[in-house]
Amino acid sequence: MKRSFDIILALIASLILILPFIIITIIVRLTSKGPAIFWTKRVGKNNDLFDMPKFRSMYIETPEVATHLLKDSQSYITPVGKILRKTSLDEIPQLYSVLKGDMSFVGPRPALYNQDDLIELRTKNSVHTILPGVTGWAQINGRDEISIPAKVELDTYYLKNRSIIFDIKIIFLTFFSVLFSKNISH
Repeated sequence: MKRSFDIILALIASLILILPFIIITIIVRLTSKGPAIFWTKRVGKNNDLFDMPKFRSMYIETPEVATHLLKDSQSYITPVGKILRKTSLDEIPQLYSVLKGDMSFVGPRPALYNQDDLIELRTKNSVHTILPGVTGWAQINGRDEISIPAKVELDTYYLKNRSIIFDIKIIFLTFFSVLFSKNISH
């Protein structure tokens, strides 16, 4: 049922977001060199790696590490990237990953392949056994403002309590978190 929910929601969102997708692609290409879409190796279900697309919000020479690990991370973010990140519009291309089956709409946010501490803690708590999500319980309860152990604790809570109703609640709360830029620091 969750997979059907993901496919239907991703198709509806794709139709609604096709015009913003085109506009953002053009703006990203016109305002900084490099492709509009950035593909990054992420950790999926059972710790299998997959390529996840995002609109490029950082300059192409940025090291591939979690943003909070960059010294002066703001200097790597493009002017348009600041807006894309604040509004979470950089996440639109992930609809492809949802349709492909690498991601779900709701689940733990996929770790970068080199976030060993996060991967290890999620594996210890069996969080790695579910698909990562475009949004998740940790996203709406702290996002950029919480520690890795706190994030995994929230991911574990989601794992133990997941349901379609809980997913709908998370999607609804995500909309308001994004609308008011709650807990978004970079």
